[in-house]
Amino acid sequence: MSLLYRHLLRPGFFWVDAETAHHAVLASLRFANGAARLAAAAGLPLATTPRGYQPVRLLGRLFPNRIGLAAGMDKNGVAPHIWAYLGLGFVEIGTVTWEPQAGNPRPRLFRLASDEALINRLGFPGLGAENVARRLDRLLRTNPGIPIGINIGASRSVVGDASAEARDQARTARQMGRQADFLVVNVSSPNTPGLRDQQAPERITRLVESVGSALVSLGLGLTTPAVLVKLSPDLDDATMIAVARAATAAGAAGFVAVNTTLNRKDLHSPLAAEAGGLSGPALHARATEVIGLLRRDLGQKAVLIGVGGVQDGRSARSLLEAGADLVELYTALVYQGPGLARRLAFEVGSTGFIRSLAAGET
Repeated sequence: MSLLYRHLLRPGFFWVDAETAHHAVLASLRFANGAARLAAAAGLPLATTPRGYQPVRLLGRLFPNRIGLAAGMDKNGVAPHIWAYLGLGFVEIGTVTWEPQAGNPRPRLFRLASDEALINRLGFPGLGAENVARRLDRLLRTNPGIPIGINIGASRSVVGDASAEARDQARTARQMGRQADFLVVNVSSPNTPGLRDQQAPERITRLVESVGSALVSLGLGLTTPAVLVKLSPDLDDATMIAVARAATAAGAAGFVAVNTTLNRKDLHSPLAAEAGGLSGPALHARATEVIGLLRRDLGQKAVLIGVGGVQDGRSARSLLEAGADLVELYTALVYQGPGLARRLAFEVGSTGFIRSLAAGET
């Protein structure tokens, strides 16, 4: 798959602009999802459990392996079953906002090929919570075999009003809560002006409490989805810890670290000056640093999902060794193709590596 992708499929995708290619891939996956859904309905296992690997139970759910898909690829939940077929152990759908919105003007997605990176300034385009929930309610009647996380964010129209932000995201949580195995509150995208200001202790407290209360109101009992918060790599360490402590005290079960960055250090592409959030290998060192920081401060109880620059077994393992429970990827799939997920699931699922994690070895 890797050679086929690199030499045949990728040149075709890279011939058109990045967002057009993204929609073409998603349309293909949406079509393939129908077959994957039929297979799941027939009882065929889709989820990958590598040989010698024990699935991990976190957030009240069973994860077949530790490699997941980050938010941003499937914003509207069009292909929830196909990801298990590709070897992923979980997926984040979204970012979903309460209001349908177009996002920022195009062009807004750029490939930095010489850095194997992406810059996006999408701004949460999507169909809105009611439409996404309606679709997932229909599709998820067939179990996809992997946990489905739903990433939510504030509608652009309410950003800047702390009370309105909390109400808006509570409505989205209430709408999406029955479809989600866990919920991720995205307060760290750099592409909606003012959104990152939610990363303040008093505001994150109100937000997490509001989202948590909305989920409890659904009456799901022990199956109520856990709430995680997605953090920015551009926060200084002291603010990061203050926000994480406040979110934890308000009921957050953990964190996704990290989102895209505004930092442009050590890039070579002529597109590096484009506005937006950078993802790819340049983000990996900071992502690893933040995971270690959070683990040391919060202890073992918090669930940490590491994301940023994962492109091979070594980079995935470095996040796990720093303290991540799970790892997500996205940008590397653009450059290496869908075979990467299954390969990483095998590489980090080796028995010896899992034993070393359990023993606290690095």
